[in-house]
Amino acid sequence: MPRPLPDVLPIRWPESARTPATDTIAALDRAATVLANGGLVAIPTETVYGLAAIATDEDAVGRIFSAKGRPATNPLIVHVADAAMARNLAAEWPAVAERLATEFWPGPVTLVVRRGARVADAVTAGGGTVAIRCPAHRLTRLLIEKVNAPLAAPSANRSLSVSPTTAAHVLESLGDRVDLILDGGPCARGIESTVVDCTTVPPLVLRPGPVTAGQLSAALREPVDEAARDAAEGPARSPGQSARHYAPRTPLELSPEPATRVAALLAAGKRVGWLTTSTTSTDVRRLSASRDLVIVPMPSDADAYAAVLYATLHALDKRELAAIVADLPPDTEAWRGIRDRLGRAATPG
Repeated sequence: MPRPLPDVLPIRWPESARTPATDTIAALDRAATVLANGGLVAIPTETVYGLAAIATDEDAVGRIFSAKGRPATNPLIVHVADAAMARNLAAEWPAVAERLATEFWPGPVTLVVRRGARVADAVTAGGGTVAIRCPAHRLTRLLIEKVNAPLAAPSANRSLSVSPTTAAHVLESLGDRVDLILDGGPCARGIESTVVDCTTVPPLVLRPGPVTAGQLSAALREPVDEAARDAAEGPARSPGQSARHYAPRTPLELSPEPATRVAALLAAGKRVGWLTTSTTSTDVRRLSASRDLVIVPMPSDADAYAAVLYATLHALDKRELAAIVADLPPDTEAWRGIRDRLGRAATPG
């Protein structure tokens, strides 16, 4: 007999309110009970929704991998309420980690440090480091405080597919594989956190994200390096290293000449979605007459683009398209995280 779908509980904390409403507190208390009993709860963050379990509970963490269909070699990010909780998970807490936590936490920066003994082995994919971050979503931090334990929480979706930025995305992707969903509204950032390896000299950006290498360097007053696109051999130190990741069901292509590629697909009788920042161009106006083309205007600002990228891909997956074509984003630091996500999404399976 199939399991029932999970309850989806709204949680809200308006900036004008000193404390959350009673129903929100009740929802967090229920989520804390589910987690304490070894269950899985989908939680909102400012980046994407996470599939959470207590990070020191080996069995619960194993349920995350099973629910997502995630390879055991792909480590998880551990979410903490504050830097003090992070230090308790680390065998070493270097000065670089302390400076970055002070500057960017709560926020979309994940710090990789030497792991301590408390972290479940599955969380680190058998490696000697653990990835930790303090999310900006204050209701999620309050949940962590209520549980009084760190939460391992990768994106709340099936492995390698488009990350969820709404509670509805979680329900569509995971269904009854999750025990409870907390609905905190759309995620503000829209792509996953920047991951920084604090065990290397200089620090190494393993995954680009909302916080750029330049911003990290400015905070540290020293340069940081950036990892090559493909993962190195051995246990991964960060999620998001697979060549193919963040992929919609509809084949996605990243093109430096999108109008030419869209025209060719249309000529072959294909239905196409086109993500473009150049909606007023002659090529867009010329091709827009086709009934087989769905033109999606995308923001020209990198942060705004990131905020709507995954939601756009989720929506296009419902349009019965043969292909999605995306303009190649600018090769600048501000767009590096978006280029990374689109590049991996466009990699053939």
